[in-house]
Amino acid sequence: MFSVRLVRSHPPSSIVGPAIIRRNLKLFTTMPAAKVISEEPLDNKDAKWIRLKKIHYTDQDGKQRLWESAERTTRKDSGIDGVAVFAVLRSKTKAFPLSTVIIEQYRPPLDNIVIELPAGLVDAGETAEAAAIRELKEETGYEADMTTEPESSPIVVSDPGMTNSNMKLVVVSVLLEDKLETPTPCLDDGEHIITRVVELDQLDTVLKAYDKKGFVVDARLSHFAAGYAMAKRISIGAFP
Repeated sequence: MFSVRLVRSHPPSSIVGPAIIRRNLKLFTTMPAAKVISEEPLDNKDAKWIRLKKIHYTDQDGKQRLWESAERTTRKDSGIDGVAVFAVLRSKTKAFPLSTVIIEQYRPPLDNIVIELPAGLVDAGETAEAAAIRELKEETGYEADMTTEPESSPIVVSDPGMTNSNMKLVVVSVLLEDKLETPTPCLDDGEHIITRVVELDQLDTVLKAYDKKGFVVDARLSHFAAGYAMAKRISIGAFP
């Protein structure tokens, strides 16, 4: 596998298919995409990050039932598994519209590139807000404006029928001096992430374009974009 560490910040005129792109001396080179080569059952004793368990419970009618569940093994004392980061990018000179940063990342369970918000697990002794600031820097290179306090959601879940995994959405401000900048991310070994800055007003449209190109869009990001677009429609009287 090729090691690719590129930040693509300016929205291209068209979105390429699910392959990894690298800028080299002003040339774009398409590298082979990551792919699943085999699958096999995983025993709990061999699992590092997750485990399966069988839950015995009594339902509202008093009947005993069973439920199969997956859970992370990495949850620390905070009780929060991870964070997603919604970064609000703005310019002191208003050189570009209010924007946010999204990432493209290959996800083996789907054998596809997924369009997501920057995200990661909460480390031991770390708050959700600190984790969000760290992950934003690592995955995108952007640094939070520390004069503006991050805003955190309550602890939320996204697939409670399958897992007890939870997270917080943390909103951070990124204030740039003038024009849009393209910082270098600090990726870990094995991380292959492409970042892209998108105007908030275009986010829903951009995600739909990704879908048409065969990418997978993360549900949390999709729901945010749809809600933002719906709020705009309501504000102009779409539902009188």
